[in-house]
Amino acid sequence: MERDGVERLLTEAGADSRRLRHALALLCEGHWWTLAELVRQSATSRRTIESLLREVVLERDGERFRVPLVDTPAYQDLLAVAAPPEDPVAHLLPHYAHALDRLTALVAKAPRARHVLDHVSATPETVLRRALLLGARFWLPGARLLCVGDHDLTSLAVKLVHPETDVTVVDVDERVLAYIDEQRLGVRTRWADLRLGLPASARDHDLALTDPPYTPEGIGLFVARAVEGLKDDGRVLLAYGASERTPMLAFKVQQELSELNLVYEAIYPDFNRYFGAEAIGSAADLYLLRPTTKTRPAVQSRLTRHTTAIYTHGPQSIESSSSAGQKAAAPGAEGAPVSGAAAEDALAGFEADLLVGDWPKGLPQPRVRLSTWLAKPYAAAPQRVAVAVPPGLEAALPRLLLATRATHVRLVGTSLPPLPKALSPVYEVSEAGEGILDAVRLPQPEGEAEAVLRRILDHGHTKLANTWREALIAVAAAQGSSLTKNEARALIREAADWSDDLTPLDAPLHRLSSLHEAVTRTVTALTTTT
Repeated sequence: MERDGVERLLTEAGADSRRLRHALALLCEGHWWTLAELVRQSATSRRTIESLLREVVLERDGERFRVPLVDTPAYQDLLAVAAPPEDPVAHLLPHYAHALDRLTALVAKAPRARHVLDHVSATPETVLRRALLLGARFWLPGARLLCVGDHDLTSLAVKLVHPETDVTVVDVDERVLAYIDEQRLGVRTRWADLRLGLPASARDHDLALTDPPYTPEGIGLFVARAVEGLKDDGRVLLAYGASERTPMLAFKVQQELSELNLVYEAIYPDFNRYFGAEAIGSAADLYLLRPTTKTRPAVQSRLTRHTTAIYTHGPQSIESSSSAGQKAAAPGAEGAPVSGAAAEDALAGFEADLLVGDWPKGLPQPRVRLSTWLAKPYAAAPQRVAVAVPPGLEAALPRLLLATRATHVRLVGTSLPPLPKALSPVYEVSEAGEGILDAVRLPQPEGEAEAVLRRILDHGHTKLANTWREALIAVAAAQGSSLTKNEARALIREAADWSDDLTPLDAPLHRLSSLHEAVTRTVTALTTTT
């Protein structure tokens, strides 16, 4: 009898059989299920659900299945009759049907997940419930929320439900940043590869929320950056899930959190649900973490020993890092160093004044880390710079160029992308060999708008609006008129209301691409006014 196999499976699971009994109850309700839907609804790993389905009598309709109603009485005494742990915001959902409809449409049209960034999309209900939980737990009017990565679009959910909240998103995916800005809900967007740093404009928040790569290294890095973006009395909300079959992985992740000296204020089990991630039951817990007085020193210590390998897929996955012989705990590592032969080829005929990134030991030139290069202007003024771009960090290439005013930059990597058009006013790029690009700085342009744009892009570490303001004042003076700082600010805000408090290094590429038109508008308005 098929029931014997079910009983054996439940007996083997013991006290943890509740999730299996819940899945069995769902199968016996008369509804049709797909495997992905049953995994997500029961928050149980695909392998565990498959083991149950092998033992149960099923009626099938294509990819859908259920226990036939005639057979359900055979399982009645095995079912989990009590509901799963109560959802803390389920009672609020009916009041936000309009927001859920909007989020459903937004999630459906969002940029597709990128496997190499470990993207798995949360359901619209999940991002809405995150927003509702934030509002139920904290006072959000006037509060500042930082989303550390936001492929799930939680930032948009928060602005729909709590529009008074100040929300900033930092993300490495340009598509996500552009999509969020397209919605015009007032979310601030900042580009950042968290392995290289957190923008200065992404600090001093009350709350931070992150759904990072589910490796111990990824969790440790994203949570450390989230804490870096908080005020001293802030909170971090972390989505993290592991299969019921792999408690050791969850233990390693929690060790990472413990090393950061964080307090667990709450853990909401299976709060997050996903389209995919069936290995972990398409679900993740939501952790509420509070920093202590010992957290910031631990964060700084942790950030000095993170490598670029934080993902489960792609060139910066933990597995590829191990197979390539990288030392995951190497202090200050930013990726595999350029080999001696590659360095020799890259520097042949190029007398570099400075090396940026991970180069072989023994080279005579001074050197600086990628993260330091992006964080602050280099003290000297090198004319020829060689930059090593590790695999998986190619998205940082435009910022590595904006970080310097050197006349000649040589970029060395394995799969370097073409230079985006937003940087064409500054550099002319050519190939200098396999995996080598030469970026030569162009002479100063002659037109007023072009000169203002170039001045902005030449000051990568300076607040964009400040450089723009001073450039407009200089143009007005050259025209024989005067322009106050307040007048210049007003022109800039009318042309680019997004430009406050960010630098060219922090600005998403779609913002930099729109900069020429916006600058032209301010110069034209200046000419008309004067």
